[in-house]
Amino acid sequence: MAISFDGRVAIVTGAGTGLGRSYARLLADRGAKVVVNDLAPQSGGPSTAAAVVQEIQNAGGEAAAANESVADQVGAGRIVEAALDNFGRLDIVVNNAGILRDQPFIDMDMDDFEYVVRVHLLGTTYVTKAAWGHLMGQNYGRVVVTSSASGLGSAFGQANYGAAKAGIVGLMVSLKNEGLRSNVLVNAITPFAGTQMTDGLIPTQVMRLADPDHVAPAVAWLCSEDCDVHGEILSAGAGYYGIVKIMKSQGVVLDPNQPATVEDFLTRKAEIFDLRDAQPYAGTIDARTKEKLGLWWNGAHPLASIGQ
Repeated sequence: MAISFDGRVAIVTGAGTGLGRSYARLLADRGAKVVVNDLAPQSGGPSTAAAVVQEIQNAGGEAAAANESVADQVGAGRIVEAALDNFGRLDIVVNNAGILRDQPFIDMDMDDFEYVVRVHLLGTTYVTKAAWGHLMGQNYGRVVVTSSASGLGSAFGQANYGAAKAGIVGLMVSLKNEGLRSNVLVNAITPFAGTQMTDGLIPTQVMRLADPDHVAPAVAWLCSEDCDVHGEILSAGAGYYGIVKIMKSQGVVLDPNQPATVEDFLTRKAEIFDLRDAQPYAGTIDARTKEKLGLWWNGAHPLASIGQ
């Protein structure tokens, strides 16, 4: 069955170029009314958001521009107001806006660190918070946040960006539980794409393969009524699609009645680091750990009430 967004209203932040532009155009092509957010150019030139709106309208779709900064709480609120004022409702929020201020940590200016965190992590938080009450109140919503391999895997010179992108996953993990009861599903995308933000960081031949349009289908599915996952991290780019999990080893359980020594830990280090039977992380004291604690476990145990 074809995915349709007829009757739905979406916000896409950072949608003037690159990934956000691809997301906005695909959602609009499938019937969504789209608020295209991007900052107005400081040079006084034409708005990139307005240009994307024009593209959507020329193709027969409906869209409106919101030239606001996600890093400002008032601006984030205005982005949501743009959806309500122009289209009367809001169903989908795609948090895509971002910047880079790369430097080795030893050389990194803390103002640059804070600015990157403010745009990525706080910007995602501000826009989602402004939309949250509307989505929860109507018992329907789809929220997509953007993480990165820089926060979940490895990177050099991106301590600010990586910290923000890892923090966004923490935000998603919490919001997924709050939103689920009202059918507000929150998921993450870790995209790989050749855009203005990655220009010069990705080899030219790879840039040609890493078209943002490769990522857009995964994001569109996360935005759809057909989406049946929450709190997941999808990875997409250059034709690849996969799922990312934070894993936990089987580990070992030493006597919880008395602290282990460093030597006790070292003796079992190989087992602790063994990932052969790893499973998705669901908390330090999860069901498997409780089972291993069976020798000491009973209903009155202080850990008995700790969930996964």
